Amino acid sequence: MRNTAFFPANSVVSWDKRHTGMEISYWEKSSFYAEKDIIIVGAGLQGLWSAYELKKQKPALNILIVERGPVPHGASTRNAGFSCFGSPTELLHNANLNGEDRMLFGVENLFKGIQKIQRIFPASVIDYTPCGGYECLDNNLHDVANVYDQLAWLNKQTRSITGTERTFIQADHKLQQLGLQNFDGLVENTLEGALHSGKLLQALTQLVQQMGVEILTGVEIVHVEPGATVELHTARGITFKAGSVLFCINAFTGTFFPQLHIKPGRGQVLISSPIKGLALNGTFHYDEGFYYFRNVGNRILLGGARNKAFEEETVTTLTTSTTIQSALEAFLSKHFITPSPITIEQRWSGIMGFTPNKLPVLEQVYDNVWSVVACNGMGVALTPIMAEEVAGVMMA
Repeated sequence: MRNTAFFPANSVVSWDKRHTGMEISYWEKSSFYAEKDIIIVGAGLQGLWSAYELKKQKPALNILIVERGPVPHGASTRNAGFSCFGSPTELLHNANLNGEDRMLFGVENLFKGIQKIQRIFPASVIDYTPCGGYECLDNNLHDVANVYDQLAWLNKQTRSITGTERTFIQADHKLQQLGLQNFDGLVENTLEGALHSGKLLQALTQLVQQMGVEILTGVEIVHVEPGATVELHTARGITFKAGSVLFCINAFTGTFFPQLHIKPGRGQVLISSPIKGLALNGTFHYDEGFYYFRNVGNRILLGGARNKAFEEETVTTLTTSTTIQSALEAFLSKHFITPSPITIEQRWSGIMGFTPNKLPVLEQVYDNVWSVVACNGMGVALTPIMAEEVAGVMMA
């Protein structure tokens, strides 16, 4: 005889036939997919630094970072590894675009970001080297004499930020000893440096995990449903829930929040095979930062040329193009003096996010949903400081 005391007829709720997507276990639901205090979308530099600052401010926070790839594939691990705060022509351009005060505020934040990275991570961990930075000048782009005339003004304005009387120094005499040619001038900035972007991301990942932040990769968010509890729906049919959500997806922000008007910009890079006796040393800017290069293990790393095809490079596809790669190769041939021929070992691209005024954006887009984006190609130095602003706003 059936024991109906244990199996009452009305105790079973039938399975909802409308259910779609991957089914999850009880164990997964109550651990990996349990509701969080904060979910951060994007495990690049901005997402990791934001988690770090939020945890510092409130250690008890239950924070999860979700990342759609096995590693972040935007700009965080696909840049040139510059630890910089702006070349003279770039800063002069920004002063004309946004005014002197905003330009200096940007310099201050970038400089503080560089100092913060150095305080938190030993140089040996992230391969940081204080190699100094340079801007190569060309009379076809800028009146070099006029740029030199404005260095005194730049040095005066940045003195209180850098603590240095002469941040920017005319250094034409160094061009040949650095293995460079066909430039009309050179400005040196001894306060800039270089680092290993991948190792920085690894070190920061390990740091936030030690603080108790969870990170899940292979999670692609396709829809956000705001509310008192925010729901994030994934491509695999799994839903994550949190009290607050922070999107740190930079150039890909337009997928969810087109109203923020973030424009993607693909940055293409190439790197040469090792060159014995390569004289190049430092981080180098050219054409308001549209070209950039450095020495990596006696290889020339060269990136940029996006201004050769702006519309063509306003994409989110991680490929390289003949137009830009040809421009980079032409730049190599024209400007580098090497003891042996240059051969290309590797090419890649990364996707940056840009705003019309070249200023970053931190916006509350819905109740309990924020987005922080657009470091405008300066993410290595700027994300540590933007993260402090994120924590201040979200914990207010």
